[in-house]
Formats: sequence, C-alpha cells, structure tokens
Amino acid sequence: MSEGSGFSRLRQKIGRALLDFDAFVDSSLHTSMELTRERYASFAAFMDGFHIAGWRRVLNELASETLNIGLGLGVVALTLAGLAFLETSDDWLKKTDLAVTFLDRYGQEVGRRGIRHDDKVSFDELPPNLINAVVATEDRRFFEHFGVDVIGTLRALTVNARADSVVQGGSSITQQLAKNLFLSNKRTLERKIKEAYLAVWLEFRLPKREILRLYLDRAYLGGGAFGVQAAAEFYFGKSVRDLSLAEAAMIAGLFKAPTKYAPHINLPAARARANDVLNNMVETGYLTEGQIYAALRNPATPVDRSRDLTPDWYLDYAYEEVKKLADEKKLGDDRVLTVRTGLDSNLQKHTDTTIETQLREHAPAYHAKQSAMVILDPLGAMRAMVGGRDYGESQFNRATDALRQPGSSFKPFVYLTALMTGKFKPSTIVVDAPICLGNWCPHNYKNTYAGRLPLIEALARSLNTVAVRLSVAIGEADSVPGHNNTFEAAKRGRAKIVETARLMGLTTPLPDTVSLPIGADEVTVIDMASAYCTFANGGLRAPPYTAVEIANSRGEVIYRHDRDAPPLKRIIDQSTIETMVSMMMQVVLAGTGKRAQLDNVEVAGKTGTTNGYKDAWFDGYTGNYVGVVWFGNDDDTAMEKMTGGTLPAGTWHDVMQYAHQGIDLKPLPGRPAPTAAAAASAPKPGEAEAPRRPASLAANAAAALTTIESAMKDMQKSRGEEGLAATAKGSGRDATPRPSAKPSAGGGG
Repeated sequence: MSEGSGFSRLRQKIGRALLDFDAFVDSSLHTSMELTRERYASFAAFMDGFHIAGWRRVLNELASETLNIGLGLGVVALTLAGLAFLETSDDWLKKTDLAVTFLDRYGQEVGRRGIRHDDKVSFDELPPNLINAVVATEDRRFFEHFGVDVIGTLRALTVNARADSVVQGGSSITQQLAKNLFLSNKRTLERKIKEAYLAVWLEFRLPKREILRLYLDRAYLGGGAFGVQAAAEFYFGKSVRDLSLAEAAMIAGLFKAPTKYAPHINLPAARARANDVLNNMVETGYLTEGQIYAALRNPATPVDRSRDLTPDWYLDYAYEEVKKLADEKKLGDDRVLTVRTGLDSNLQKHTDTTIETQLREHAPAYHAKQSAMVILDPLGAMRAMVGGRDYGESQFNRATDALRQPGSSFKPFVYLTALMTGKFKPSTIVVDAPICLGNWCPHNYKNTYAGRLPLIEALARSLNTVAVRLSVAIGEADSVPGHNNTFEAAKRGRAKIVETARLMGLTTPLPDTVSLPIGADEVTVIDMASAYCTFANGGLRAPPYTAVEIANSRGEVIYRHDRDAPPLKRIIDQSTIETMVSMMMQVVLAGTGKRAQLDNVEVAGKTGTTNGYKDAWFDGYTGNYVGVVWFGNDDDTAMEKMTGGTLPAGTWHDVMQYAHQGIDLKPLPGRPAPTAAAAASAPKPGEAEAPRRPASLAANAAAALTTIESAMKDMQKSRGEEGLAATAKGSGRDATPRPSAKPSAGGGG
C-alpha cells in the first residue's frame, strides 16, 4: 500500500514538473514573439520615415542597382588588374636594355634590336618639332590624361562605328608603350584590357617626360627601325637632332602605320601623311599656318632605300632568343652584342616576295588573306621566317604565336608511332572504311572510301579513317589480352601519338580528343618545322635556333651554338625514320603533294587541310631544308576550298626551287647521294624560267667591293675637277661645264 502511494506521488511530481516546463516554454515563446512584434513595429515605424514614392523611388532603385553592379565590376576589375600586373617585374625597365646588332650567316648586317647604347640621343636633344608632331598626331591629351584617354577612346569608337571599320585608334601613347614593353601584338580583348591597366600603372611609376622618351625610343617605324633615332638614320641618313620640320613631320606620321606610310615604299603617301601631321600641329597650337608653309611647299625627300627589305619577324624571334640566353647568364654582363645568325638573306627576301606574290595574285580567289612560313636546315638553324603579310601593319608573328589546326600534316606522327610498334610496315594492308568512336564518325575528303590498300598509299592519299584506325591499333598493341575495347584502345593510342609528337618538338597543349589523329589539335608553324627536322636529319631532336655566334662590345666571342648548346639527341631509330621518309616521298610523287615536286631534288612531306577550309598547310623537307607554309585568315573565317595541295604546296615549290639552286645537294635519310646539280631544268614552252639565286658574298668581300666602288667614284670626281680647272684656266672665264658633243675619254661607268 505504501509502495503504491509513493509511486503515485512520484508520478504526480513528474507531471507537475512537465506542466511547469511546458508553461515556461509557452510563456517564453509568447514573450519573445510579443517582443519581436514590438521591435518590428518600431523598426517599421522608423523605416516609414524613409519611405519614398514616385520619381524619387525610381532614382533610389537605380542608384541601388548601380552600386551593386559597380561592386561586381570592381571585383572583376581587381582580378583583371592582378593579371595585368603579372606581366611586370622588378627589373621591367632593364629587360629590354640590350643593344643587339644582327648579321646574317655570311656576316652582313641585317638589322638591330634593343636600345642603341653607343649613340643614344637624350630626350633634351630631340627636336621640339618632332615631339610636338608626335603628341599632336598620336595623343593630343597626353599631358592631361591618366594613361587612358577616355574622351579620345569614345571619339574613336563613335567614328569607327559610323564608318563600320577601324578608322581611328583610341590607344594613348602610354597604352602603346605598355604594349611595346610588356605585351604581345595579339589582337585580343584580353590584351587591350591589360594594356589599359598597365598604362595607368606606368603613369603612376614614371613622369610624362620619361614615358614619352621610352615611346620615341622603342616604337617600330618601318624599315626595321625601332625608335626615332634609327628611323632618322634609315630614312634621311642623319641624326634625329638634325631633322628639319618636314622630316620630323614625316617620321611622326609613321607611328600609325609604319609600312603604309614608309617613304621608301610609298613616298606620295608618306608626304600626304606628313601634311596631315603639319596641319595637326597647327590645330593644336604648336605652329602657325605661316610656320608650316615652307614644309608644305618643300616636303622631305628620303635617301633611296627602295631595294631594302628587312627580315623583321626573323629578327624579333632572334632577339627573344638572345634575351633568353642573357637571362640565363650565358652572355656575361655586356649589354651591347653582335649576333651572327643562321639567316640566309637571299632566301629570306625570295620567301617574302613569293608569299606576297601568292597573296596578291592567287589567294583572293581562295578568300585567304594571311600566310606564314619557316625554313630550317635539318639540324635546326633557321634560314628564313615570314610571320605574315605586312609587318608594319601587324607585328603579330603567325609563324610562332598563332595556334592553328594542322589537319593531315599531323598524320606523320600517327604513322610514325604505328611503325614504332613493330606491327606495321609500308606494305601492310590497312582498311579504309567507316569507323565510329562513340558518337564521332570521321569521313574522308569527298566522303569516299578506298577499302583495302597498303599503308604507304593510305598516307599518300591522306585518308582520315585509316589514321583513326591506326590510333586504335597503336592502343591495342599495349592492351592486356581480353581487354580490347575499341574506345579505350584509341585513347591509349592517342596518348602514344602525343608522346611521339612531344618528343619531336610540338609544345602546344594537344588535349586528348577523338579527332587528334587527323590534326584537330592546335599547333604552331615553327613547332611543325622543328618536328619535321627529325624526319630530315634521320631521327635527331633539333630545336630551332637563330644565334650561331655572339660577340660582346669588345669583339670577343662569348657564345657559339656548336660549342655551348646541348648536343642533339637521337629520339627515333634511324631505320624507322628512313621508312617514314620513303612513305612521305610518295605523298609528293603520287599523292596530295604533287605540286611541291622539285627539279632534280627528292622531296618528302605532307599536306594539311582542316575541317571547313580554315587552314591549309604544306610541310616538306629535303636533305638540305625543312620548310613549313601555312595559309589562312586571322579571324578564323573559312577559305574557298583551299587544300594543302594547292597554294601551300605551290608556294613551297616556288621557294624551295630557288633555295636549292647553286648549293651542294644532300640526300634524304636512307636515300642515295644526289648526282644531278641543283639547277632548274630548262623551262617548258610558255613557262617562265625560275628566278636564279644570286651568290652570297662574305662580309670582307662585300667590304672590299664597297671600298673599290668608293675609290672609283673619288677618281672620277677628281678627274672631273681637274678637267674643269683646266677649262677655266684656259678660257679665263667661270668654271661652268658645258655640254660636249661626245663623252670624254675618262667618262662612263
């Protein structure tokens, strides 16, 4: 009884405790809600004091949205600024402080890059008319803006929009300097954004005077001249200190388009541009109408440079190579250098001329506007480089910086990798038939299939399905028995192909895509030329180079490529390369590359055409040279059915036919030594004879001829003066020469 009552009392206590807890919770919630309601009502009453309606509310909403967008743009701007500032470094002003004179392989000077330390003209010595002409024409608000001329940019955008083309440039002098110092010449939105940030950065780091000095020292002004001092010497044969007003106006007019307005190329255009500059100086108040009258009536006359042609893209590439060697501390502390390069000046000029001729006469029919070409010797020495159609219009080097799909010119890497498995040889029968990897099904050109055929014929006919099937077979060679999934085998095969391509010299990303075996991944012209050197030299990795020998300011040789560069390494077996060479010869003899055939010279190579006709290539080689040529458009638009076997192969032929004249022919790997001389056969009826290659003179021979020429001119002048003096003495009158009925015995050339 007592136990039952005790348990009952315990239950009652627990019940009361739970009721108390429930009441506490309910009371607390009620009190909290009441307090929250009161505070919200108080807050609402407070906010009612800020209530706005009508137009005020619209303005408030706009301001709020603007603030939000501004904060977002600010975050983006800071991110982009960080990317731009990565282009700079602590010694950014000293990085380009080299003065390099370049010689071709025979010792002839071909150009300069960097700063002219030996005769650099200070800013104070520059003619005021030149400075004012540049500012009046290039950036009238230079001394007012913060690095970016907002007003000028908006004006340029408006004018260009009305004209539906680029009529005016909006970049300030500081922006142009930022591009020259830190950035490439790629025409991209990213570069323009970085350019603007770096311009503002420069304005905070340097005074206006120093910015203008650097701009005048480093701008490209045509004819291979960088800076106003070099331009004055090139165009007028004098120091920039001595320029007249008319000459200063002509140089100031070059900044916009150096090649278009270069006086040695188009003197009427240069003079018209100089007149615009003079009028700009009047508009900005630097000169009066009367002060420019004489310069308008008597325009500048440059020295004759009509036959000069500078290898600017080659020199840009060589300069970067020298800077890299300097950064690696291989050239000592001297900043004034003379570099003998591997450049063949005659071949370079012929390549430039040939490509320009093809672009002018034949490319319009294909809707092609650009081309690039690199020529190496089989061991990597660069003999010529063309980076585009017009260096003055665009310094962007399409041979080294443009990423383009190689198309079928990539297939030799696939076939070589297949040969390296040991399961294939030229006579191996392969099948050209439809194949699919997942949802991707490649097709051949013209959508036809050849069925069963030898491997060597498949390469000559550039069959896409065979290249894809080879990628599968390469992967199956490494697979585990019983695990021969086609898709996985193809993936393993592509990895092997990429490994081969990397080994031979391709440096671009080459992502793993099913279309990689038919050339869908992007490469550069120079990488392809370097890789094809391995075919031409019998299996050695041969990186491209320009600097053969470098001397310091005292004439001491401080670097020699044959002595200081790493030795070439064998990467592919000689016999495998010889097999590939025999197969690639058939591409030219009986396949898609027939137009590249040379007289008395064996040629091997491969054509390349990309999907949609956006790129067309011919990559070929002989025992003496490796040459890669590309045609396409900068904006990646399609051409009119141009294939690698048309204009690219024809251009390669025209360049290489000239290149092989008058030289000792070398055999391709595995081929017998040539017996015929490197001379063009007689032209067929109706055909023009191929241009003959002039002999190249060594530097001392050229100097001797120059000395003889000067001596002959002095002798003729001396004879003329003696005859004139004798005439004056005999007549007792003015020593004015009179026309003679017949030439004197000492006349003539």
